[in-house]
Formats: sequence, C-alpha cells, structure tokens
Amino acid sequence: MLELEHGFRIVDVYTRLTPVTGTSGGTPNLSPDRLEREMHQAGITRAVVFPRATPETSYVAANNGVARRSVDRPFVAFARINGSERRGSTPANRLRNVVSGRKEFHTTPEDVEQYAYDDRFHGFVLDPRVDGYPDETVLDVLEDVGHPIIICGGKDAPPARLAETFLERSIPVIVSHFGGHPLDRDLMNEMIDLLDTYDDCYLETSFVRYRDVLERALLEHPDRVLFGSGAPDCHPDVAVMEILTLDVPEDKLWRAFSKNACRVIESLAPDHD
Repeated sequence: MLELEHGFRIVDVYTRLTPVTGTSGGTPNLSPDRLEREMHQAGITRAVVFPRATPETSYVAANNGVARRSVDRPFVAFARINGSERRGSTPANRLRNVVSGRKEFHTTPEDVEQYAYDDRFHGFVLDPRVDGYPDETVLDVLEDVGHPIIICGGKDAPPARLAETFLERSIPVIVSHFGGHPLDRDLMNEMIDLLDTYDDCYLETSFVRYRDVLERALLEHPDRVLFGSGAPDCHPDVAVMEILTLDVPEDKLWRAFSKNACRVIESLAPDHD
C-alpha cells in the first residue's frame, strides 16, 4: 500500500504483536520489523502492543516476548491478563465461579503487581470472551496500581457488565471496538451513552465500520475517543483512512489520533518518540 500523507501525529492503542510469525486462528502474525514498517507507512508514531488472546493459557511467556520485541522500537507493551470468572450470569456460571477458583494459568494479584512495577509494561489488556473476568482480589490490585486497561467489548462483554465490573472502580478503561465487536451498532451506541456517566471510560476505534457511530462519538465526546488500528488483522493504512474521511472538525481528529491517548497513556507522548 502507498505511504499515507497527512499532517497528524498518530498513536495507535490497539495492535497485536505475537512472538512468532505465520498465522494464528486464521489471522496473520507479523514480525516486529514488518509491523513497524506498516506503522511507519501509515504515519503512526507509536503503538500499544500486546499478545493475542489464548484460552486457558498463562500469558507470562507471551507478555515477556512482546516486551522483548518492543525494545528499541516505537512499541509500548501492555500485559495481557485473564481471570477465573466466567462471562454471563447463568446459574451454572455463577456456581462455577464460586466453586472453581483460580487455576494455575490465571493471572494473580501478584502477577498484576509485578507487571505494574516492571517498567517494560505500561498497562493491561483483557478479552472477556476468551480470558474471562478477574475476581475481586485482582480487580482491587488493578485499581490500586491505576494503570490503564484495554477491554474488548462485545456481546460477551456488554456495556452493562463492563460498567458493573470495571467502570465503577477508579481504573482508566479503554473499551475496544466501541464495545460492539463484531459490528453491533446498538452496543456501540449504548457504550457511547455510558460516557456521560463514567469519566474514566474511553472508546477505541478499531473495527468500527459505521461512520455515523464514529462521528457521533467524536462530536459528543471528543476527549474520549482513541485511535486503534487493529493491526495486523487490519492494515493500519486502512484504519487511518477511515478516521481521516470522517466529517468532523480537524481539532477532533487531532484528539482522536494522539492527544487523548497521550493523556491516558503517558508513554505515547511525543517526548517518548
């Protein structure tokens, strides 16, 4: 793809970086060098990176691999975590949550503290569909350390559940895909509505293909929208163009592309370039 020309400083808050190349679940795993080239091609200055979600797996090795591959690159590593709480509120899931407890592959409070005080990591990421939800003790530590957490929103993590579990706490929460993955317009609009109530909640733009939803969020809450490419599943050129073609004032594009993210994630700021 051609190198994009625009006058914006762009930072990306949603990029997967997997320690091995090839494919995973039918989706590409790009080498760090190729991912860096594609980011540069799209005019992206820095990017938050994290490993893919894998069920019933400890993320220690994957997180460390991402951190190692971020050295001397414009990457900001986030640690992926998981939890012992099942998604959903059926009686079977509630019973399982009570009796099963944390397994050896689940993230512990000590893991969270170790990641938080390791200067290689700058936040956390969680996909409740695959990873489940943290229990109360892990949530308490997440709140204590205060690092931002990116949460994949969708039908398995609807806005009401995210609000109940995370947004009532003092944790900066970035909800990916506007909380409506995959392409659920109603959930996306419901998530935008919640921005009126929760000051520490932000929405990330990857895989939001609805122009009217993106424009609504940028016009109503210009300080809460953060650009994410969704690379390598989506080429960053494509993700950037989707934002550049929105019918919103230029100052709101500046906010979405960099200003908002730099306020939430300090390591994305220009002085880290």
